[in-house]
Amino acid sequence: MINSQEFILRLQKVINFYNESASSFAEKVGVQRSSISHILSGRNKPSLDFVMKVLHSYPEVELYWLMNGKGNFPSEPKLSESPNSNFTESKIISEPASKNTNSDSQIEKIVVFYKDGTFKSYKP
Repeated sequence: MINSQEFILRLQKVINFYNESASSFAEKVGVQRSSISHILSGRNKPSLDFVMKVLHSYPEVELYWLMNGKGNFPSEPKLSESPNSNFTESKIISEPASKNTNSDSQIEKIVVFYKDGTFKSYKP
């Protein structure tokens, strides 16, 4: 169960980090200003819908950090977002998983990672 007071402090940290007012934050997240006011005052607890809107509007906010205080804010940049990331599909494919591969090896799973942080897993 989340600690409401600590959640309020983390939410306030997000609002301050982006130099937002409660009103502008509510607009960007897509909720009424009174909703933010009620959550920040402790009158109402945040709904799952509210939390998901915050995460969608501010990708640097990690779910576990917002809910439990575990993790980082702002989140660490993802490898694909790194400006010095030189990974390409051909490099990844051309490098074997280990040097001791044999001709009887079979593909167990293929995972495709997308820039938005999602992925799909395929099994043959």
